Amino acid sequence: MDADTKKVILSGITPSGILTIGHLTGALINWVRLQSEYDCYFMIADLHAITVRQNPAELRQRTLDTAAMFLACGISPETSTLFIQSHVPAHSQLAWVLNTFTGMGECSKMTQFKDKSKKHSENVNVGLFAYPILMAADILLYQADLVPVGEDQKQHLELTRNLAQRFNHYYSDTFKMPEPFIPEVGARIMSLQNPTAKMSKSDENKNSTIFLNDKPEEIRNKIKRAVTDSDTVVRYDEENKPGVSNLMQLYSIATGKSFAEIEKQFEGVGYGEFKAEVADKVAEYIRPISERFAEISSNKKYLQEILSFGSDKANKVAMKTLRKVYKKVGLVSF
Repeated sequence: MDADTKKVILSGITPSGILTIGHLTGALINWVRLQSEYDCYFMIADLHAITVRQNPAELRQRTLDTAAMFLACGISPETSTLFIQSHVPAHSQLAWVLNTFTGMGECSKMTQFKDKSKKHSENVNVGLFAYPILMAADILLYQADLVPVGEDQKQHLELTRNLAQRFNHYYSDTFKMPEPFIPEVGARIMSLQNPTAKMSKSDENKNSTIFLNDKPEEIRNKIKRAVTDSDTVVRYDEENKPGVSNLMQLYSIATGKSFAEIEKQFEGVGYGEFKAEVADKVAEYIRPISERFAEISSNKKYLQEILSFGSDKANKVAMKTLRKVYKKVGLVSF
């Protein structure tokens, strides 16, 4: 299918930490599958990252690491457009125009703004307040047909659609109306140390999280230390056995086995043997990604070439939209 006839998908991840197995199952596996069917734009959202104070050197490294991990997980630079958000100035330029179409009340009611304001009460900045407007610009620049969204981003996509509709009403059709894309449900991976909370790349306890660049022995050690329960039965029961259920989820991902098959396999087996088997299978599952990541990360020239190529392509597409917007609102261009 020609790229011009494919529907456009845009998605991105903020480089706030090394990606985890949760990112793999919740997003990256689906992204890899989407590449052949859609015209995909995948960005590292570094402009969104600076709404929270960052260590500059660490942010630069995490941005490159996130790009390398996209590639290690199977994102193809020949098929998809992979780029760094800040390398496409049109994101900020369109966001400014959309600021003038957005009411204060629309931004202030955003759940994520309220949550992040509480979490980072010492730095409630205008960028954090206007974050959803930049996200709208991200989507509308590429005339995205579909946007993969989780529950926490549905409100932002609704604002994006409202802004597109508002602009189109004032200035004639300019933006496509993006639709939410609900991908195949990925496994929800929980913390190894607190299995009632989602696994997070920013968890201070690194034993809680399986990172995609972890070495096999690190993964084995983390899983062997994982919280289970006082029972000794391997049974899937999220409510009463969240720790064991989480380990079964990981084992299912690594082996493709159903929960019923796993329960049968470990019938009468203690947690020690169960954890050891989970640890081995998950370590082996992550190993090729970790090795590929190390290979790509060490070749800075290769990574820079791919990101430069992706940014050039993204810039051309984004500027096409931005020129239309500038002309319609009355800004002079030559």
